[in-house]
Amino acid sequence: MSDYNLSLSVRTETGKKALALREEGLVPSVIYGGKSEILAKSPYNETEKVLKLAGYHSPIDLTVDNKKTMAIVKSVQLDPVSRRIINVSFQAVSANKLVEATTPIILENFEASDANKAHLTLDQVMEEIDVKAKPADLPKELVIDASKLATVEDKIFVKDIVLPAGVEYADKELDLETVIANVYDAVAEAAAREEAEKAAAEAAQVEAADVPSDNGAKPEEAPAEEAPAE
Repeated sequence: MSDYNLSLSVRTETGKKALALREEGLVPSVIYGGKSEILAKSPYNETEKVLKLAGYHSPIDLTVDNKKTMAIVKSVQLDPVSRRIINVSFQAVSANKLVEATTPIILENFEASDANKAHLTLDQVMEEIDVKAKPADLPKELVIDASKLATVEDKIFVKDIVLPAGVEYADKELDLETVIANVYDAVAEAAAREEAEKAAAEAAQVEAADVPSDNGAKPEEAPAEEAPAE
């Protein structure tokens, strides 16, 4: 049983006809992984609400013409301009089998850290990670406490994640020393960058002043005009 539910109906519309569904306030979708591929459609507002809550990591109980299927979201296609949902791909899953899902990594309590008090900036370079679990055990997010960060030498690694019971990393060869986040001094880096740019500009000026003429020699002075004979 999932915390999220969405009712759909089977669709026969494909191609350009599927485009017309969007004008009617419906979202076309595909459900993979079952005995056969199912083409479906569902009301836009309900679909958008469920997808925002479930994301790519939580199972959803789909009811397709009175038939129930548990699934997770595999991909969502958005309109590049309006950012409205135009297509969804679901993957059917079994409640007793492990499935892979992409889970967000959330860093919290940085505001309480010595690094923040020293006006350092937190840079999160890894925002999600693939995990494997039974659908009911899939975590909505993985939270890491960032309150112990203190200096620019400090980092947060994959090994700092505490996985919930029943959850494992999808990549068995994942390097636990992979950096998730670090801190840096934005003011100092900006000053250093400005100093480097200034030094480069000064060096370019010196180089330009020492550039010889086209023939490699200094230009000759023009001869003085001879005084006219009396």
